[in-house]
Amino acid sequence: MIIVILYIIIIRLLLVCEITDLYRCLSVCLCLYVSHCFTMSHQSGITAGDALREYFANNKDGRVRTMKIGIENEILVLQDQQGPSGTWEEDWDSQVLSRLEDKMPCYIMYRLDNKSDAGHEWIFISYSPDFAPVRQKMLYASTRATLKKEFGGGQIKDEMFGTVPHDVNLAGYKKHVISQHAPKPLTFAEEELEMIKRNEVHADISVDTKHQTVQGVSFPVSNEAMEKMTSLKHGLISYVQLSLDLERETIELELAEDVDMAHLKSKVPRDHARYHFFNYAHTHEGDYITSIVFIYSIPGYTGSIKERMLYSTCKNPLLVVAEQQIGMEIARKIEIDNPQELTEEFMYDEVHPKKNIVKQQFAKPRGPVGRGPKRITKPNEEEEEN
Repeated sequence: MIIVILYIIIIRLLLVCEITDLYRCLSVCLCLYVSHCFTMSHQSGITAGDALREYFANNKDGRVRTMKIGIENEILVLQDQQGPSGTWEEDWDSQVLSRLEDKMPCYIMYRLDNKSDAGHEWIFISYSPDFAPVRQKMLYASTRATLKKEFGGGQIKDEMFGTVPHDVNLAGYKKHVISQHAPKPLTFAEEELEMIKRNEVHADISVDTKHQTVQGVSFPVSNEAMEKMTSLKHGLISYVQLSLDLERETIELELAEDVDMAHLKSKVPRDHARYHFFNYAHTHEGDYITSIVFIYSIPGYTGSIKERMLYSTCKNPLLVVAEQQIGMEIARKIEIDNPQELTEEFMYDEVHPKKNIVKQQFAKPRGPVGRGPKRITKPNEEEEEN
């Protein structure tokens, strides 16, 4: 019947088309044929036979490692089975790959060594080779859910699908597990939004803080600078000064030595911007402590506009390297334009801001405007006698 229908369609298409459109006509007929096969398989109502149901009920206790299931005479039947000979990883390739055919789909239930509350865990493998007949592909594709239901979905840990043997070997299964736990694919717009969230500038907000509102430019930090910053973190030195190499677009080490608070201002140049990491040693509330302070010095408007912009935008990425990669705990971030600001009192107040604990007294509100002068009343005569 289907051949007659296709023949009639071809004749009608040829009457309205040119001979050069024959390929297009045959393509349409092929699509109709595939659709017809899919409709037949979808409505076939293939179920498991009684023998297969009985086998499932009696052989899921660990005695069987591999079950091969196929479709014969519109019924799901057991085609092959094998018990375990080693661990599930050792048995995989020898028991799964040997049961695959070049041009015939099949189902394979493979038991793992793990157990759950429902029993042993199984892997459901659906194999459909590329060169299998189209009708067989459709039949097996539309019967997967039925087989899973007959077997018991609670014991199936994972499902795999393959068209070539290396899709379903042990290495293919491990790749499948990795892909299952990989991040979900994102669209281009979602990737841009995720990038913005990762690179967003996070900072504490207060009256004294200064914020960078533009995403920073990340220059790589030289190995020598990273080494000296690590030494400062461990307390081997107390001062590190960094600069930008504008030609190579890197952050380079300028100075690394032990410097006390009294001589810190002499290390800050007046004609170029710099980054400074200073290990501030001091006494607070009777305890001797050290606090790492980041200082960004920019000498007003004496430098070039390009230099000021690059130092400003590279500051935050450098702090990310210092805090996340090196592990510095920066107590305070300061920006100055004059080295003379770096005094003992200034640094102490920055690291330990003063707290205003004076409570404002209640101020009596003023009366309404234009009320006029207060009235003077005379006391009563009885009050005067008393």
